[in-house]
Amino acid sequence: MNLKDLHTENKAVQTNALFEPTEKVISMQIAKGEQLKEHVTKIPALLVCISGKATFSNENEQKINLQSGDYVKIQPNVKHWIDAFEESNFLLIK
Repeated sequence: MNLKDLHTENKAVQTNALFEPTEKVISMQIAKGEQLKEHVTKIPALLVCISGKATFSNENEQKINLQSGDYVKIQPNVKHWIDAFEESNFLLIK
């Protein structure tokens, strides 16, 4: 999904509640050709791609290509990992 798809009304300013954080917001960068190794989060998280190109994958065979503006909701207790195809920057919201 992409952030721009959340705003479909013809208004100058639009808002949309995307995620209710409970813990923290983390800035993360993954170098080109590198991987954030397989791991599990114990609480729901939202991963927002700020720049770059990467793929989010999980143990349920879900693969989501990410680029600027794309996001994925990460379910708790599901193994997942991220492969970066170019230097990529993310916000991880928990």
